[in-house]
Amino acid sequence: MDFFSSFGATGLGWFFVQVMQAPLNILYALFNPLSWLDWVLWQNTTEDKESLMRLVFYGGSVEFLFSLLFLFFVLGVIGILRPSVLWSVVVGLETFANGVGRLFAWSGLIMVVQQIIIVFMQRLFVVTEMSFGFGQALTFEVSWWAEELKLYNAFVVCLCCAYTFVQGGHVRVDLVYSAVSFRAKRILDMIGCVIFMIPTTLVIWVYGWYFMWRHLIVPKPSAGDTFDRLMMKSRAVRWNVETIGFSPNGFNAYFLFKVLIVAFAAMMFLQAIAFFYR
Repeated sequence: MDFFSSFGATGLGWFFVQVMQAPLNILYALFNPLSWLDWVLWQNTTEDKESLMRLVFYGGSVEFLFSLLFLFFVLGVIGILRPSVLWSVVVGLETFANGVGRLFAWSGLIMVVQQIIIVFMQRLFVVTEMSFGFGQALTFEVSWWAEELKLYNAFVVCLCCAYTFVQGGHVRVDLVYSAVSFRAKRILDMIGCVIFMIPTTLVIWVYGWYFMWRHLIVPKPSAGDTFDRLMMKSRAVRWNVETIGFSPNGFNAYFLFKVLIVAFAAMMFLQAIAFFYR
């Protein structure tokens, strides 16, 4: 540890120290899952609270970043030696993006149907409440269902973006790409993934990660909190899921939008990896 601390004093040294520690961090997380997953059953014990704060800290930490980069480079080296392995990873990631995208694309149809029902029920039958569901139905005021339509739109935007990318459906501004050779296109794709796509998704993840948790628990965590500070906060941590709407009887589950931001960043990061490997 003295070697790591002294060698990591410089910028380049710090980078290599993080790279060398990445496999150790991965192994520790895999063989000690309760240290960061014990909060799932939530018995409101000290261990649960500490494991929750470990997840919050490491989910947006430098250690997590370098663990991802380490896996990215290791899998790339394996793929150079065994292209079939790399191709299986590409197919698996793109299949996942296609499956999630096709599933949540139905949100657009649900949104349209629900809007039509709201218009008929509110204008024609002049009702104040609506119920949806089978067996145990959900009953809320019409204004709640009207604001909830934004959630379906968020599903399409956040969870279908990777699917659209796989299908080549995003709008392209092409000034050079179509005029270069096939090999040059592949090089441009790889450079674009490394310089633009991967860093952008990582930035969105970090900001979205803490933004999400700040609306799920108190005391609110911050990106600037150290590990020791979060461990101190864990003594008083409790769930405080955001249930505040824009109107008194409006949609009150806006924390789902924060979760979708994180899901969007994760799916686009995985798709950037798949596109680079392809």
